[in-house]
Amino acid sequence: MGEKIIARKEEMKKDDNSHYLIYRVLGISNNEGMLIDKYQNTGRFLYKYAGSFLEEAASLCLFFANSQGGKTTVENTEGIKPKTFEIDFLNGNDAVELKWRDATTDGDHITKEHTRVMVIKKHGYNPIRVMFYYPQREQAIKIQKTLKTIYSAVDGEYYSGDDAWDYITKISGYDLKLILTEIAERRDNEKTNN
Repeated sequence: MGEKIIARKEEMKKDDNSHYLIYRVLGISNNEGMLIDKYQNTGRFLYKYAGSFLEEAASLCLFFANSQGGKTTVENTEGIKPKTFEIDFLNGNDAVELKWRDATTDGDHITKEHTRVMVIKKHGYNPIRVMFYYPQREQAIKIQKTLKTIYSAVDGEYYSGDDAWDYITKISGYDLKLILTEIAERRDNEKTNN
């Protein structure tokens, strides 16, 4: 990931920065505009890779506990878009959706998730949502409460925050949060000692 961020920062040196005019109109200097663009791009990469990393690590925990399970898709029987819905990990009859966090605030997200849950249920699976980090903003929290209600309505399961980490530990036998904490502490110690 670090190499991609460095490469993007190099690319940005060649970017057309004519949009800084609008920044300046809004009272943002060219230097501040450059920093905003730099950190926005870095943040985008970090969020993408952090999410992918955590979801893949959780999938591996589930896979090591059940090598017969894994990623699969189901046909959308409720509409035409999307044609299929992905199940992050099919663990027996449990269709587990893994999310590192979900800060979405639009109504289309609720509609798509509602359809997804209904489709998975109609395919005979138990929909389970595992989201490790709960959103902070009020609108995103409202959407998560709605999604929890949707899962509950079909006898599905919804886990977030500490409950999500506990679910992975209970189902897989691997304490993923502890493993990641130990890795982070080891990296922190390496940086301190260098």
